[in-house]
Amino acid sequence: MANGNTVDKILDAAQELFAERGFAETSLRMITSKAGVNLAAVNYHFGSKEALIQATFSRFLTPFSREFKDQLSAYIQQVGEENIDIAHMIAVLASSAQVVAERNDQSVAVFMRLMGLAYAQAQGHLRNYLKEHYSDVFKPFMRTLKTACPEMTPIEWFWRIHFVLGTLAFTMSSVDSLQAMAANDLSVDSQFKDMISYLAKFVSAGLMASAT
Repeated sequence: MANGNTVDKILDAAQELFAERGFAETSLRMITSKAGVNLAAVNYHFGSKEALIQATFSRFLTPFSREFKDQLSAYIQQVGEENIDIAHMIAVLASSAQVVAERNDQSVAVFMRLMGLAYAQAQGHLRNYLKEHYSDVFKPFMRTLKTACPEMTPIEWFWRIHFVLGTLAFTMSSVDSLQAMAANDLSVDSQFKDMISYLAKFVSAGLMASAT
């Protein structure tokens, strides 16, 4: 139990600091200070900063990938592959993240900020790690999306899918602020599920728009 508590403290501190400051700007000493542990504990449990970064992601992505796979399989089984709605698939992706965050008392906004950093900062080891461990879950999803856009060239597909991922990451990492803005500007109490519906429809329309 003590080891588990130590690992959780380290991961909690690392997740918060990485999301707030970035990977390069966050030192192991900052993490140990925030976690209230010594550097030896980080080295013992993780071995390196790179391994700690990877563990921070896998802590969320492992249960998320299971939840997403289950939800997506249930949806496809319900409607059949010929009736798949791309907006609904994207909504399943977003709602799965929220389910896992709530179930594990984590912040989906913080994790989405980390996902954004994985692309914005030079973390080749992390991209390789994510591809190696989670591509089996997301490759079928990506293939289904691409099937809906058969005329698109590889370069256009590359940009569009990254525009989609960027929009998802920004919106979900800023959801608290956006809900507060909607309440202030429009006097509307926006629920997470409503935001996901708007978001999924918007990004799916952009993804499937006529190729240039």
